[in-house]
Amino acid sequence: MSAPAIKAVLGPTNTGKTHLAIERMCGHSSGAIGFPLRLLAREVYDRVVAIKGEKAVALITGEERIEPPDARYFLCTAEAMPHDGGGRAFVALDEVQLAADRERGHVFTDRLLNARGREETMLLGSSTAAPVIKSLIPHAELIERPRFSTLTHAGSKKLSRLPKRSAVVAFSSDQVYAIAEMLRRHRGGAAVVMGALSPETRNRQVELFQNGEVDYIVATDAIGMGLNLDVTHVAFASLAKFDGVKRRRLTPAEMAQIAGRAGRHHRDGSFGTLTGTGGHDAEFTEEEIYAIEEHRFQPLTKLYWREAEPRFDSLSVLIEDLCARPNQRELAPAPEAIDLAVLRKLADQPFARMIRGSANVRRFWEVCSLPDFRASGVETHARFVTRLWQDLREGYIGADFVAARIAELDTVRGDIAVLQGRIAAIRSWAYICQRPDWVLARDEMAARARAVEARLSDALHMRLTERFVNRRTSVLMKHLGNDPALLPISLEDDGTLLVEDQPIGKLEGFRFAIDPQAAVGDRKMLLSAGEKALPRILATQAERLRENKLEGVTLENGRVMWAGQEIARLEHPVDPAEPRLKPARELDRLPDGAREAFLAAIEAKVTEWLAPLEPLRKLQLASKSEDATSWARALLLNLLDGYGIATREQAGIENLPKEARPFLRRVGVTFGALDIFAPALLKPAPRLAMKQAGIDPRPIDEAMRSVIPATKPLPAGYRPAGEQLVRVDIAEKLFKQAHEARAGKGDGKKGRGAPFVLDLSLAVSTGLTPDSIKRLLGAAGFRMIDGKPLAEGAFGPVLPDRWRWLPSRKGGDDGRRQHRPGGKPHQHKGRGKPGGKQAGKGRGPRQGGQNAPGKPREPRPENAFAALKDILS
Repeated sequence: MSAPAIKAVLGPTNTGKTHLAIERMCGHSSGAIGFPLRLLAREVYDRVVAIKGEKAVALITGEERIEPPDARYFLCTAEAMPHDGGGRAFVALDEVQLAADRERGHVFTDRLLNARGREETMLLGSSTAAPVIKSLIPHAELIERPRFSTLTHAGSKKLSRLPKRSAVVAFSSDQVYAIAEMLRRHRGGAAVVMGALSPETRNRQVELFQNGEVDYIVATDAIGMGLNLDVTHVAFASLAKFDGVKRRRLTPAEMAQIAGRAGRHHRDGSFGTLTGTGGHDAEFTEEEIYAIEEHRFQPLTKLYWREAEPRFDSLSVLIEDLCARPNQRELAPAPEAIDLAVLRKLADQPFARMIRGSANVRRFWEVCSLPDFRASGVETHARFVTRLWQDLREGYIGADFVAARIAELDTVRGDIAVLQGRIAAIRSWAYICQRPDWVLARDEMAARARAVEARLSDALHMRLTERFVNRRTSVLMKHLGNDPALLPISLEDDGTLLVEDQPIGKLEGFRFAIDPQAAVGDRKMLLSAGEKALPRILATQAERLRENKLEGVTLENGRVMWAGQEIARLEHPVDPAEPRLKPARELDRLPDGAREAFLAAIEAKVTEWLAPLEPLRKLQLASKSEDATSWARALLLNLLDGYGIATREQAGIENLPKEARPFLRRVGVTFGALDIFAPALLKPAPRLAMKQAGIDPRPIDEAMRSVIPATKPLPAGYRPAGEQLVRVDIAEKLFKQAHEARAGKGDGKKGRGAPFVLDLSLAVSTGLTPDSIKRLLGAAGFRMIDGKPLAEGAFGPVLPDRWRWLPSRKGGDDGRRQHRPGGKPHQHKGRGKPGGKQAGKGRGPRQGGQNAPGKPREPRPENAFAALKDILS
């Protein structure tokens, strides 16, 4: 029977080695592959599950174990991989050149020498490992695979000149954060990948880059180990790093491992250095450039080795075996790793004397092998291991204790550093819970630990994204150079403008306002994006408004308003027949066709709003008519100036020829006892239209009421009645009723001062108080005679109040200042002055002199008779 085949598939990055191993494993009945990283093992696990199904595939790492009962294919980290391959048909080890790593090299060396498949074994890695593999495994078949794409040197570049889809490599967290912050400010942000991040967080950050949400990724050398990225350029911020012992320059092979991330499949990549970031030694030599481009590196001559199967007779024997030297020249003793350092330190403690027997020694070594996820150093990690051993010495750790420790870490508050510390701590407990003989209720506790790690990883990803990714700037950087019609801007219902899912500002009516939360440096970019898309967005907005029949558009005081913004105003609204619109400047951004259609819709709507002003239009046309005499035209102009009302003395009624009155009545003019007015313009609808059009400087908010509290200045269409106001057409009805009662329903006496009884039910129904009625009728020359009370001891109905019409040549006093509509109060002159000798004298109620303050001049008796004649006619 022939020996199982051992193949060493070697070559630079981007040669398809891992893909080949997956294909070969899936062609066997069972198999296992060891990887250098947990996240790489998880990535391949997902791929194999898609081929073989979940029940056939297992994932085993230090912190996670998914192992179905019938699993045949195992994806593991190198440390979790069975020492001998587990007797499976196919076994592969990825990145075998890590056998030369100071910290983990002995693990890879052991798997390289001992892990074998029953039918096939495959070793994957760099060509630098070829000589030592051939020396250690002479019968191994070496297979060289060429790189699919070309890798070329692109020189030094500033951060501002860095091409998109670039990876920047630094070797300290401070430098990684500084570069990521600069990229956020100037290029929209960057994803961050470091070895200190949890695998979940690293995957989420890589996903940001892979999905195109950011065009840059900043990483440590962790990026060079198996991460498959769509990177076209790798920029080194530094070419030196601290390797745990000293700061040294990277070897050409290490440079190539990182630079090889540029280019995928058959797409070429480039590498270079980054200037202006404070890096050290960040310049490639000619020799290094040649080695990287041609994939020619100094071969490995030594691999680190440590006894993989030590004796557990005692702690001293265990330490002796772990420190033993190899007997092959290709192998070198491994530097003291942290597990051995902790073992040696604790072996000198008093409690170590109680550790006897191979089972206890083996168990103690397993505890010392707990990885230092927190990178806390030997001293701190040894204290944690000591406490863990004390808990395990009696057997299992209680589930309640473990649950309490996990719960302590289950909080997402804190900054990036705090969350990283919690994730490192929870990874320690996840590792502890994975051990088969350490924790009671192992499966439940492991699930809890993984759930907490997932929540913390999500929170850390969010913190990194918030700090180092300006999504809005990143999105705009991708689209600003494109055709404005293709800019992916959308309008939300609340007016927010989004580029993809990032707000750039808000549309208030037709006015674009930049997001107030935007940084000063971003405002120019946001304004540019908004300006490019506004014509299209505004046209859509205008079209939507037109289709909805301008719903929400209002006319307020001569301004056309929508969404709290003025979109047009009536420039000359005096003539309601021809309203002239002056569009707001924001409408100038509308395309010509859309603007004209929108303005036409607004003009039609304004005409509809101003339709109740048809009586005013009728008066305007009449004032220009050839049939109007000069006296009629003068009265009409007075009415227009008073918005449909003028007092008799303002109108100059005494000079108006009687033959002009029929013409005025035909156009809607009424001649009242005290006022000349157009009743149609006193209704609520035309008054509201005047207020909307902004042509009534004295609107009233309660125009639907006929009686309102007195205001200053006096609203057009109203006259005072004591402490109240009454609309002039309502007042005219009361005057007419009084004159009718005086003329035909009195006490039988005819004449100027004959008393009569007046039914006040109409006046009371309008809301006027008795005092207001007395004052109002007093202004028209009516004086009330109080009814006499019954004599003491008399019975019968009370004598009613009676009225007399006693107009005074000097006018009456209604007790209320009268204002000219639209004008100032009359000034006091002469004997009508309040407090003067003549005030309040005379046979009837007086209004004072001609210029008494706030009181209109009362018509003379002959004018009052003429008014009565008009009413009765």
